[in-house]
Amino acid sequence: MKEFDVVVIGSGPGGYVCAIRCAQLGMKTAIVEKYNTLGGTCLNVGCIPSKAWLDSSEKYHELTHTFKDHGITAKGIDLNFGMMRDRVKKVVSDVCGGVSFLMKKNKIEVFNGFGSFVDANTINIQGEKGSEQIKAKKIVIATGSKPSTLPGIEIDKKRVITSTEALYLDEQPKSLVVIGGGVIGLEMTSVFNRLGTKVTVVEFADSIIASMDADMSKNLHKVLKKEGVEFLLGHGVTSVKNSGKKVIVKATDKNSIKEIELEADYCLVAVGRRPYTDKLNLDKAGVKLDERGRVHTNDHLQTNVAHIYAIGDVVKGAMLAHKAEEEGVYVAELMAGQKPHVDYNLIPGVVYTWPEVAAVGKTEQELKQAGREYKVGTFPFKASGRARASNESEGLVKVLADKKTDEILGVHMIGPRVADMIGEAVVAMEFRASAEDVGRICHAHPTYSEAFKEACLVATDNRGLNI
Repeated sequence: MKEFDVVVIGSGPGGYVCAIRCAQLGMKTAIVEKYNTLGGTCLNVGCIPSKAWLDSSEKYHELTHTFKDHGITAKGIDLNFGMMRDRVKKVVSDVCGGVSFLMKKNKIEVFNGFGSFVDANTINIQGEKGSEQIKAKKIVIATGSKPSTLPGIEIDKKRVITSTEALYLDEQPKSLVVIGGGVIGLEMTSVFNRLGTKVTVVEFADSIIASMDADMSKNLHKVLKKEGVEFLLGHGVTSVKNSGKKVIVKATDKNSIKEIELEADYCLVAVGRRPYTDKLNLDKAGVKLDERGRVHTNDHLQTNVAHIYAIGDVVKGAMLAHKAEEEGVYVAELMAGQKPHVDYNLIPGVVYTWPEVAAVGKTEQELKQAGREYKVGTFPFKASGRARASNESEGLVKVLADKKTDEILGVHMIGPRVADMIGEAVVAMEFRASAEDVGRICHAHPTYSEAFKEACLVATDNRGLNI
């Protein structure tokens, strides 16, 4: 039986990053992955393929809708849905191949098969050709999450689908009902809406991306609605039925109790994700779950069994690939005797629609609830010369700063390239910068990032400029 210093179960961003850092720190490391390709949900059926689809669909939408504003017209435009899908597959294959290369480079042994606990130090790996067991001094659970559903809704993966199936459809739907107005639902809504699919979003809450700042929600809702997306907010889905070539969705308005019926080619269920702990046999290792089915950990991501850790979507906190990566590095360094740290308040969140939405720190609603005195500085992209030049003037940057100290408490952006811009806000907040600090930093002109500077100046003393 092979023995290792560390065995990581799961090869998503948290798992493979953790394994690499363990190997770099001198530990004999193995990683166990139930699928034949590495990379987990993010690389195979999540972050990477969805962004590839978003990029392709955005190019098509620009060609058919906005290039004419630049004096560019085209005739005989042909949308090859199958070719788009195949490009996505190649992107995924290339990225996953890169992870395999990193495993070899760092001398990490890869075991393909379903990993489960035999006891607190032994992992059984059930592969296609049989099973084998390995031992470890320390074990990291990084098994991620899988799509959730609603009571009474059967996901048949044919007409009633999750984001996993939506990424690799054989045909472009003419119509699509999306249940859920969160990040996953809206990103897939953007993809299909840009390609010409009639999309209806059904959301029980009264707003979309409800966990983000209310101003971001309002702006994104306005833009997507203008682009043709239909929203049924405040509606609870009561049933979804596959009728053969169509799907019938029934929903009830939570205020008027009026029932509506929708017919579409497909129904995408995007109501969140749940931790994946199925058949891990955690009880044989003595590892406990919390009340929501997540692996219970302390502040050091350590389970109730001292040498077993858990990271990423399988533990509490935001289900984000970069959060899992940070936790993977944290656990590796902790096991090596170092004193790492993760500031969960400074993990940014991004919605890759267009315009993009990005945020870090506290929302205005959270500050109000906490009774914190704060100042607000906003700057619209319509006042940005760079955004105007690129015909991308939707959105704004919003900065929240402490009323007395001027320390930046939260930054919220909706607009072009804000997924990249939010990084500057994270750096500023990591070093506890004031809004004035950022406002006094020279930003290149004309750039999108000037909008962040101007919002900071407005938050400081209301002396921002119109670029």
